Amino acid sequence: MKKFRNIIFYIGIISGFSALMYWIVVLGTKFEIGRDIIIPNSDKGQWAEFITSLVHNLEHPLAVLLAQIVTIIFVSRFLGMIFKKIGQPSVIGEIIAGIILGPSLIGMYFPEFTAALFPSHSLGNLQFLSQIGLILFMFIVGMELDLKVLKTKAHDAIVISHASIIIPFALGMGLAYFIYESFAPTGVQFSSFGLFVGISMSITAFPVLARIVQERGINKTRIGTIVITCAAADDITGWSLLAAIIAIVKAGSFISSIYTILLAVGYVLFMIKVVRPFLRRVGNLHSSRASLSKSIVAIFFLTLILSSYATEIIGIHALFGAFMAGAIMPDNAKFRNIFIEKVEDVALVLLLPLFFVFTGLRTEIGLLNDPHLWKVTGLIILVAVTGKFIGSALAAKYVGQNWKDSLTIGALMNTRGLMELVILNIGYDLGVLTPEIFTMMVIMALVTTFMTGPALTFINWAFKSPKAETEQELSAISRFKILVSFSNPLRGVSLLRLANSLVKRLNGNASVTVMHLSPSNEYNSYNLEKYEKDNFHPIIQESHNLNQKITTLFKASNDIENDIASVANKGDFDLLLVGIGQSIFEGSLLGKIFGLTTKIINPDRIINQVIGKENIFKDSPFDERTNLIISKSDVSIGILIDKDLKSVDKVIIPLFTENDAFLIKLAQKLIHNSDSQITFIDVNGQLKNSIETKESIKAIEQIAPNHINLINKNGIDLDSLNQQSLMLISIFGWKSLIDEKSTWLAKIPSTLIIDNKS
Repeated sequence: MKKFRNIIFYIGIISGFSALMYWIVVLGTKFEIGRDIIIPNSDKGQWAEFITSLVHNLEHPLAVLLAQIVTIIFVSRFLGMIFKKIGQPSVIGEIIAGIILGPSLIGMYFPEFTAALFPSHSLGNLQFLSQIGLILFMFIVGMELDLKVLKTKAHDAIVISHASIIIPFALGMGLAYFIYESFAPTGVQFSSFGLFVGISMSITAFPVLARIVQERGINKTRIGTIVITCAAADDITGWSLLAAIIAIVKAGSFISSIYTILLAVGYVLFMIKVVRPFLRRVGNLHSSRASLSKSIVAIFFLTLILSSYATEIIGIHALFGAFMAGAIMPDNAKFRNIFIEKVEDVALVLLLPLFFVFTGLRTEIGLLNDPHLWKVTGLIILVAVTGKFIGSALAAKYVGQNWKDSLTIGALMNTRGLMELVILNIGYDLGVLTPEIFTMMVIMALVTTFMTGPALTFINWAFKSPKAETEQELSAISRFKILVSFSNPLRGVSLLRLANSLVKRLNGNASVTVMHLSPSNEYNSYNLEKYEKDNFHPIIQESHNLNQKITTLFKASNDIENDIASVANKGDFDLLLVGIGQSIFEGSLLGKIFGLTTKIINPDRIINQVIGKENIFKDSPFDERTNLIISKSDVSIGILIDKDLKSVDKVIIPLFTENDAFLIKLAQKLIHNSDSQITFIDVNGQLKNSIETKESIKAIEQIAPNHINLINKNGIDLDSLNQQSLMLISIFGWKSLIDEKSTWLAKIPSTLIIDNKS
């Protein structure tokens, strides 16, 4: 009754007040008499009037900007995803996305499209938003710098870092000497041109370098620590030099820039001596999410904005102020992590791609229409690589590093990425770089960043130690080795319980390695340690509960499926355990492009969830990711469908053919290590004719007489099936259940599907 009353009230109030508003409009039209009311497009038809209005709306500056943002983010994320798949930093794809959308490709072949999407009058708005994105990004870069590392491990790093700056800087100025007459803008002094070419050769992309170090799994090694420290020192020195160079270029000479430099020094001292202690005190009082109110957040964002404003007014660019504001943030790791998470998604996903495209719109590869210009581009790349790569490597060798580590440091320090584009755009805005030199330098930034991954792979191959590999192989003899790879910590706990049930009584003749590979875009260098700790905490806690010794492995990955298989193959493991579980939020193309595979909803899975018949697998017994791991792995794989596995005291094992006999060996391990009760099911009635299979089961019965039960398919009670702890099944058997749409699927307990490759 209440429901109908609400409906009647709703209809009554809506219709009544709508009629009242209509009556007011009718009465109001009387006041229009004598006021010369003009109705736009009244001489046209209604359809023409609608079209005119629609076109006007499409050309509105806000509509144009929003269309630009949608296009830029989609193309940038798509190309970023592709380049991550081939082992390159996603920033390469995002930079190339900008070049593709600019005059170098789309603008050349589809000028009407470019004119419509990127009209010249709209570029000011795009540049403004991209600068906001850069300010937020530089704030993050400053926060990701661990100044404590510089204090404790700075000696060798400072030598390598400053050598990696001064050598390419000098070579860059030498290059400027030879190309100044042909390529410098008219009216620009040689000192300004030379300084900008020099600093362009000297910069290292700290964020990209840190991400590569994480993805390669060397962030916790000695060489990883050294190179991160070098990059941090390089960043601080490079941005300080850039601030001085901007002051000199704007002033016209070094002498006239003294006032600007003195103001900049005063600003830095004020930030370190006054602002930093104040922020540290505020940060110590509000270091948790609960205590970090909007008013406190406003204090830190005001610090960022005022710092950027001050450096822009002084004349050393707002980006230096943003970098400085990030660097003086409270040292509390938890506090910095909270702030990085607040800023990072908006800066990196939404606003920073606008900067890449704005750079791409300025990059006209078509300007390099002469072989001589490409020769100059090649010379620029050669000078850049020689100065940064060779200079860093020689400095590292001088301070005592071996050749492998020295070359590794050189390859990493040669990474330029986004930071190079920032400098080039500043030079372009100041009128120091011509469009031709700007384009050449952008190509140099792409090449030097792209070559980092292949260079590191080649160095590792060239310095591979056969002796170390032999020792590793010998140490693995007579050991049952299990690799557990988890994505969700709770599922990892179940996988660890399962691994423990197979090895816990092997007394040192077994090893369990627990691995978590995470997409490299899910975290930053500053919260890496916390991210690892949070993911492994429940696993380590469970290992203590089980008294199971484990080795943990954590790294970033651009291709998780391939890396899981690679670690399993190279580690000579006997069994790889992985988990699968379907979510209604996974599996769409958009989810992959935007890196949001847990946030993009798949409608098919919603329907299946609602009707209670979730389509766990489509056209395959497994999802795409699991199939990729199976296809690339050379070791036996166990795929766990986890239904809150607690123990393995009752295990049911359906045997479909004689080829499933390998499951009997696993059953023997479960009985020996966990006293499991095993029920074998002769699904197709073929085992009674298999003497070998029956003998294998009898051999187990002689050792553990009360742990084996053998029944046929008709002897199983479906209602009691889900009361089992675990079902152990071959991949062939699982596919048979899926193809037959077996009634078992609704009743199965936690299930371990084995793909036997031994």
